[in-house]
Amino acid sequence: MPHLLSSPWQVSEPERSVGGMDIILIPGLWLDASSWDDVLPTLRAAGLNPRPLTLPGLGAPASDSADIGMSDWVQAVVDEIDAADGPVVVVGHSGGGNVAWAAADARPDRVARVVLVDTAVPHDGGVISEFAVVDGVIPFPGWDFFDDDDVADLDASTRARTAAQTLSVPGRVPTDPVALRSERRHDVPVTVLSGAFDEAPFREFLAQWGPYAEEFDAITDTEIVRLGTGHWPQFSQPEVLADAIVTAITRA
Repeated sequence: MPHLLSSPWQVSEPERSVGGMDIILIPGLWLDASSWDDVLPTLRAAGLNPRPLTLPGLGAPASDSADIGMSDWVQAVVDEIDAADGPVVVVGHSGGGNVAWAAADARPDRVARVVLVDTAVPHDGGVISEFAVVDGVIPFPGWDFFDDDDVADLDASTRARTAAQTLSVPGRVPTDPVALRSERRHDVPVTVLSGAFDEAPFREFLAQWGPYAEEFDAITDTEIVRLGTGHWPQFSQPEVLADAIVTAITRA
């Protein structure tokens, strides 16, 4: 995955209303619903209904999570979409972007917009990445594992606090391919909230990844917004991230 360190309502621009709209928040790897806690107040103040998720098998031993794959994570999001009363916005951070895009593929008429936090849409068959498997699951590798630019805005106290909240990921999930079936997904608007890139460098970066760029280019309505953050803005600059999500959702 090129990570920038993954029905009854027909949505159309004239009919789209954001008041009370459900915002499904999908964490990246090792994170649960609580990783969005500092983002929620701003979303609620904007009149939105954020619904942060904890995906299946997170923190469970291999005996309980060995059979859980990407399709199970996608289905968990699809179930949330189906439970909503109207169109939803799906937000995916990092590897959660793969889940978000696959859910939009499954319900293109129900998703008003996909917002990707420092990641890009996957192509059909794309995976998140490969990490070390320990006792059948993938534990958080620690902040030192990641590139300096990705973690530069996480101070020591934030690193300690958030690392303590991480949970193992089912062993299959990061290398399970995403299955994309509906060409109608390309009609779902996509906003990329990139930590470091404006549009031109984002597209240059994505061009190195072949089919990822092809998938992004096939989308009819895209925008790239530079946040000026590292890879985890929900921890380092939650208000900046929340404001950007609100702007993406409410823009004409």
